[in-house]
Amino acid sequence: MAKDLYDVLGVSKSATATEIKSQYRKLARKYHPDLNKDNKEAAERFKEVSAAYDILGDKEKRQKYDNKEIDAEGKPTGFGAGGFNAGGGGFGGFGNGGYQSYSTQGFDGAGFDFSSLFGEDIFSRFSNNGGSGFSQARRQKGQDAAYSLEVDFLDAALGAEKSLMMNGKQLNVKIPAGTSSGQVLRLKGQGFAGTNGGENGDALITINVRPHTYFKTEGKNVVIDLPISMKEAILGAKVIVPTISGKVNLKIPAYSSSGEKLRLKGKGIKTKDGVGDEIVNLVIMAPKKKNEELENVLKNSVEEQMRSF
Repeated sequence: MAKDLYDVLGVSKSATATEIKSQYRKLARKYHPDLNKDNKEAAERFKEVSAAYDILGDKEKRQKYDNKEIDAEGKPTGFGAGGFNAGGGGFGGFGNGGYQSYSTQGFDGAGFDFSSLFGEDIFSRFSNNGGSGFSQARRQKGQDAAYSLEVDFLDAALGAEKSLMMNGKQLNVKIPAGTSSGQVLRLKGQGFAGTNGGENGDALITINVRPHTYFKTEGKNVVIDLPISMKEAILGAKVIVPTISGKVNLKIPAYSSSGEKLRLKGKGIKTKDGVGDEIVNLVIMAPKKKNEELENVLKNSVEEQMRSF
């Protein structure tokens, strides 16, 4: 008996699309072949999870699966999915000239139309050549294959090319500059093979960006918190600041306060839509060691009203 796709992903049938996606990403990371070298069981589980998400992660396919119109492999179910020879003179109208509407009296005298039960599509499979049987099977595109790829922050910010083993072959995956966590890249024709000469499915690669020690992003802008001393804040200073493309000099104005933002123009993420800036948040840090000289200066300084409440 085919496995229930909801059981494969470990979610309830009432799970939301977000919950299904989240659970899939969790399982994909757990069983990914790159993290389970030579583990056939994990590889099989990864393939199973990916196939389940291909259906449950697609709104239209999920609805068809819930309505039992397709099975766990995405194939049509019911009468229309099986083989049936309509040749000869059986089922009046199937024998000569293809399908003709068939109904019979009965069921308390009411007409019973088979096409209303099975749908019109089933009869389109019969040829019109004297009832010789089914027409040639239709080509069907292969299923998409889902993968998860973890990349460093700087690779995602600047763009990079990574190698990935998929379906037994090594492929180069181009990570566009500015790629964010959760973004899905599509590799055309790198999914599961099609049937009856149909084209291959695609590979859908979900990107997970590792957090950086001090960089964050806001759109195309890169944000960094910059610790400065009280001396640098009061007297001003020139300091070296890291950016995603290298270190630069930054001038801190005298009498700067924590929370003030300085902007490094053009030092953010560069995409085809433009380039962002680096936003530097100033954070004043008090000395860690006791400093009597500083304490005396502060005691003798003029008290300034800082709060209005």
